[in-house]
Amino acid sequence: MTDAPTRRDILTAALAGREQEIMHYQINIDNYTLALEELASLPDNEAAELAAFAAQLTGLLASEILEQKKSKIMLKVMQRQLD
Repeated sequence: MTDAPTRRDILTAALAGREQEIMHYQINIDNYTLALEELASLPDNEAAELAAFAAQLTGLLASEILEQKKSKIMLKVMQRQLD
């Protein structure tokens, strides 16, 4: 017979998942930031061709930053429950 997971077990697992989620957001934030820097360094004609891509990356970057902030709040909430 296996023991059912406790509230603490579930929160601990959720906490680890949330930490990983935050790291994934950070990886995307870093990638989008670096891609925008790369686009900014292109000659004007190439930058113009990729303007829609730059706008898309800007939107994605803003979204990832916001979602990461939300995840950080939820991480803190879980940490408080485990203290």
